[in-house]
Amino acid sequence: MTGHDAAPNAVPKPVPGAVPNAVPNGVPDEELRELAAKQVALGEVRGAPAADPVNVPMIRHWLSAMGDTNPAYLDQGLAPPAMAQVWTMRVPGGKDRSPVDELMAALDRHGYTGVVATNCEQTYHRYVRVGELLTPATRFTDLAGPKRTALGVGYFATWTITWYAGDGEPVAEMLFRVLKFRPPERAEALPPYPLRPAVNQDTAFFWDGVKQGELRIQACADCGELRHPPGPLCPRCRSADRGHTVASGLGTLFSYVVHHHPPVPGREVPFVVGVVELPEGVRMVGNVVGCPVGEVEIGMRLRVTYRAMDAQLVLPMWEPA
Repeated sequence: MTGHDAAPNAVPKPVPGAVPNAVPNGVPDEELRELAAKQVALGEVRGAPAADPVNVPMIRHWLSAMGDTNPAYLDQGLAPPAMAQVWTMRVPGGKDRSPVDELMAALDRHGYTGVVATNCEQTYHRYVRVGELLTPATRFTDLAGPKRTALGVGYFATWTITWYAGDGEPVAEMLFRVLKFRPPERAEALPPYPLRPAVNQDTAFFWDGVKQGELRIQACADCGELRHPPGPLCPRCRSADRGHTVASGLGTLFSYVVHHHPPVPGREVPFVVGVVELPEGVRMVGNVVGCPVGEVEIGMRLRVTYRAMDAQLVLPMWEPA
């Protein structure tokens, strides 16, 4: 069983792309940072034990819902590792509180009422057996922002939940991160954008980053070579082991074309398609926006921006820095 290690504790701090004084109604973001620091200082806070022990009926329902036909779970009395959260799922209106609740309520009060989950990474230490009673413990780890995203200005809140067996042994962990954002005051419904990028196992990390307001570059985990567009193998050492780094979001226009004809579904002509050279050493293709077509020129300094094309699709574009 494998997973991702939870992020280490961190005192809330500014992040690249942060928007100074972006809190609504003039409320300084220091108030939110102080509250976040207080929640970090609480450390791990134990919750109430699960209402019921790990049991066969719930496992059977889970396997049926997930289409998992592995007989080992029921035959050996084991729970699927991904069920960790199921055993201690909190009921709305319950009295069990966590270090996350007060901060989420404060963000709501300050206008950050929109919420979208951005990361859920689980680590499994061992299988949980039928009859065991699990207890959750929550540790708030980080509040990052304010940061401008395609959904609006918001904060990324991160916390970790650890599940303990009756003897105190940790059996699973989950890092959870959400974006709490301030919805646009006049959000207009956009029609479905007809041109959608191809998302596969090689490119999913890039588009996940775009949703979070991050410009990600694929990096070889062996030799460190950066490459874009992403691919399955490193062009330098041929390794298939890859990760990514987050670019600064700045670049220089290397070349461009102005598209006049033929018409493009979902776009108004003319528009500029540019090749942008990043200081990290790679080039990206994207639309140049935010300035008249006649003012676009090779060598101009650009910065990335994120445009919502419809309710699901966000595209990175480039505007004058």
